Amino acid sequence: MLPWEAEAYWLVRVLFHRGLAAIYLLAFLVAATQFRPLAGEDGLLPIQQYVERHEFRDRPSLFYFYPDDRVITITAWVGVGLSALAFAGLPSWLPTPYAVPVSILLWLLLWALYLSFVNAGQTFYGYGWESMLLETGFLAAFLGAGSAGPPVVVMWLLKWLLFRNMFGAGLIKLRGDDCWRDLTALDYHYETQPIPNPVSWYAHHLPDRFHRLEVLGNHIIEVAVPFLYFAPQPWASVAGAATIGFQGWLMLTGNFSWLNALTIVQAVATFSDGVLASLLPVTTPSVSAPPLYLQAISVALAAVVLWRSVEPVRNILSERQVMNTAFDPLRLVNTYGAFGSITRDRYEIVVQGTTDEVVTADTEWRTYEFKGKPTDPAQRPRQIAPYHYRLDWQLWFAAMAPSPRRSPWFLALLDRLLAGDEATEKLLDSVPFPETTPTHVRAVRYRYRFTTPEERRETGRWWERERVGTYVNPVSEGDLQLARV
Repeated sequence: MLPWEAEAYWLVRVLFHRGLAAIYLLAFLVAATQFRPLAGEDGLLPIQQYVERHEFRDRPSLFYFYPDDRVITITAWVGVGLSALAFAGLPSWLPTPYAVPVSILLWLLLWALYLSFVNAGQTFYGYGWESMLLETGFLAAFLGAGSAGPPVVVMWLLKWLLFRNMFGAGLIKLRGDDCWRDLTALDYHYETQPIPNPVSWYAHHLPDRFHRLEVLGNHIIEVAVPFLYFAPQPWASVAGAATIGFQGWLMLTGNFSWLNALTIVQAVATFSDGVLASLLPVTTPSVSAPPLYLQAISVALAAVVLWRSVEPVRNILSERQVMNTAFDPLRLVNTYGAFGSITRDRYEIVVQGTTDEVVTADTEWRTYEFKGKPTDPAQRPRQIAPYHYRLDWQLWFAAMAPSPRRSPWFLALLDRLLAGDEATEKLLDSVPFPETTPTHVRAVRYRYRFTTPEERRETGRWWERERVGTYVNPVSEGDLQLARV
């Protein structure tokens, strides 16, 4: 089969669709369990703020018209159900004439429903992988289904998306922090990344020479390799395999939500059925050309993507390149790239409460534990990705500043903890007041660092920390009520 024939990508489409459906399933599960306490009616950033501050045409969402927790919950679980059907390959169960239109409808519904969460989620949905999931899901709708092969032009659009994903990330690093150019970025990254995992401690303590090679390899994989995505086989597959290996290492050493898993799914588009058949014990059925109407739609889609690619390309080529930006309200064609700068010091906010009626120097403070971010120095870092704890991520950003001035949702978090709000407490790993509510809460800012191997052998701790300030002084429920007046 020739690379411009649809029959060359039937198996590729199956793997791509299944992988993408699994990520959608995860994303809707996150929405079902976290959106309401974060951005629902009584969320830390109430959904009414989204309605009042934005026009529908600028940030379209179902919740603009129905800012209701019941609608949010139903929408999330409908998304979970549709994702499960997509993962099971529902369209392919149908007779060939119906498989393609049902597939288009199914994937467009997933895209539209998730767009509603992203556009209404405010700060808690402000991550690059949200737009990436939407853009990838929109293209997936036009790959077809059943015994008909996918339009080859859509496979190339997926390669173009993967290229912008990787190349944008590479350039923003080269243009950004000096530590990427002098190859020292990974001296800091494993320790200061948003949420380290169990392997991060070990990766941090790898030899400096290995870290230099890692950064050099990062530049090669992100800046040079992406051009091979458009090369003939087997070179495109070699580039895809290199990208998958690189993303696998990032998954092994950090928690970046589904960013790495989604990039791996995108990289599947660089393969062909011939290459996959030589690597996997699989065979492909008899495959026909995609319907003429789907081919026509794919050509029109390519024209739209090329038109909407102008701004992302300008951004990539600009010396003032910005990261993870959408240029249209539907998030159809976006620009990507992260970690252009590397933090040298890790700061964490430790939230504590007490049941003392009056706070004194002798007050005993008890600590709230979170599901992902470090708090207890003796707690081993956890593996949570590709799941995404959104509150933990935002706390990493919030801790960069010495006060919550840039994170207005943080005071709302303290307010919910003072009230013993059950939905908010479910976002945490443990609450030190299971049968009562605190009278006061406070937030203390610490600088954290990984223990050395010698320190860990002696103490068993994964982290050492030192207090660097008070993020929020002790407050009661009455204090916060007065602050809102």
